[in-house]
Amino acid sequence: MSNAKGDRRERELVNKLDEAGFAVMRAPASGSATERELPDVLAGDGTDFFAIEAKSSAGDPIYLTGEEVYSLVYFSQNFGAKPRIGVRFDREDWYFFHPDDLYQTDGGNYRVKKETALADGVDFTEFVGHSEKVTLEEATQQPAETDNSDDDIRKVLAAVERGDISVEDGVAMLT
Repeated sequence: MSNAKGDRRERELVNKLDEAGFAVMRAPASGSATERELPDVLAGDGTDFFAIEAKSSAGDPIYLTGEEVYSLVYFSQNFGAKPRIGVRFDREDWYFFHPDDLYQTDGGNYRVKKETALADGVDFTEFVGHSEKVTLEEATQQPAETDNSDDDIRKVLAAVERGDISVEDGVAMLT
């Protein structure tokens, strides 16, 4: 991918995150423009903060060096953000991965194929919290009884405590 196309895709991602309500900035010296390794995009919504390495491709697999991924994780840990790899293939939307979820090659690099992004990646709508991925099996299951057994209540409270769901969502699940 050319630098101009990569820059355009990064600006596109910044604009989409901004429209979704995130405070967002594109690191002006990301990549090789500085001795410090910086992510391409920093984004936060007051609850979640992300350091994103953005990559795009016409359709070929996207490769990241081990150093790129290590630098992203290192920066994220020091900054207090969640590291994410954002990938975009032509005629597709953005998909996001935690670095641990990427395929690692024998040479220590990382690869994302288009079919992997579409099947396993977190799509943009889910990433910004406007939807949740549901499998076909989950969608066809019968709704559970709403008797709120003690075990169900404990699971909801544990999810709230871990930050997996908001207090409001926990209340809604129990009422």
